[in-house]
Amino acid sequence: MRRHAIVLLASIALLTAGKFEKLESVEQDHFRALQVFMDKGEVKAFYKGKTPEERNAYLKELGLWDRFYQYDETERQAIVNGDVRIGYDRYQLYMAWGPPYIKNRLTGRRASRSERLVYRFEVDKDGYATPLGRKANYKAVDRYQVELVVDDDVVTEIKEKGDWD
Repeated sequence: MRRHAIVLLASIALLTAGKFEKLESVEQDHFRALQVFMDKGEVKAFYKGKTPEERNAYLKELGLWDRFYQYDETERQAIVNGDVRIGYDRYQLYMAWGPPYIKNRLTGRRASRSERLVYRFEVDKDGYATPLGRKANYKAVDRYQVELVVDDDVVTEIKEKGDWD
C-alpha cells in the first residue's frame, strides 16, 4: 500500500497556525490522531495549555487520551504513519485517515452493521498521499481512492482503485 500522510483540517489549521509546529513530536503524533474527534473549540482549548502536561491532561479530560494510548507503540506508529490494514477498528481507521469522503450502509452481510467507506487521496511530488475531505489540491501529481468495508466496527476489506470514481 502507498505511503500516507496525515494533514490537519483546513479550518483547524487556520485556527492554530504555527502552534502545531511548537509541539513536541510525540504530542504532534497523538494530536494528529485525536483531532478527528475534536471540534474547533476543543482544539482551541487544547492549545491554551502552556505545557505538554496541561495539554495531555485536557485530552484525558475529554476522554480521548485512551483512544490513542490503548494501542501498543507499534500500532500507534502505524496509525501515525497512516498504515491502515484489515483488522483495524473504527477508532484506528479514523485516527489514521480521518472521516471518509463517502460513507454508505451495506446490506446482506453477516455483520449486524456494515458500511462501505471511500477515502480519496492525492499524492504530492514527494510521494506522500494525503486523505481528502471534499476539496481537491491542485498541486497533486497523482490521485487514487481506497474503498473499505467495515463490519461491526472492524475493517474487513480494503481495495485500492487507480483513480477517483
